[in-house]
Amino acid sequence: MSVTLRLATEDDADAVLAIYAPVVRDTAISFELTPPDAAEVRSRIRNLLAHAPWLVCVDGGSVIGYAYAAQFRARPAYRFTMESTVYVHADHRGRGVGRTLYTALFDCLRIQGFLGVIGGITLPNAASVALHESMGMRRVGSFEKCGFKFGAWHAVGFWEMELAPHAAEPREPMSLAEAAATPQWRDALERVAR
Repeated sequence: MSVTLRLATEDDADAVLAIYAPVVRDTAISFELTPPDAAEVRSRIRNLLAHAPWLVCVDGGSVIGYAYAAQFRARPAYRFTMESTVYVHADHRGRGVGRTLYTALFDCLRIQGFLGVIGGITLPNAASVALHESMGMRRVGSFEKCGFKFGAWHAVGFWEMELAPHAAEPREPMSLAEAAATPQWRDALERVAR
């Protein structure tokens, strides 16, 4: 697989929506009930990139997958823990795109100085569980019947991984702009894409 990884831009909204809308419309994987429109996706990309990475995987000029991280919860004590999300276009699943995106995303989070990452998965979803566990994440629990979609109740499992040791006095994470300007950031994206 020969791909390019880069930070998303608002111009990627239509491509992101082409990947995400069928997941919302046709599955319980996302608990959104109706797909957002392109303006909403642009807003989400813009707002998230103010703090954390949103990566796209490009093959032949087309976005074939994306992954992003957002703060796990809003209160300040959670600022060292991120929640990860990855989606791959249906035509490219099972080809290592999700693993490539997650590897790069987790490297970028380490560069920023985040210490932990959490992934939530609507269950059952064997492919997503396999991806998260192949990345070194371990299941830490689940909430049963917490989401109602398509006339049924759905469970959500949570997986977590330590990105770096948790120091007694952790340094504050770098801004995305500061981290993305480092040679380590560029090297991480290029190395993983190879």
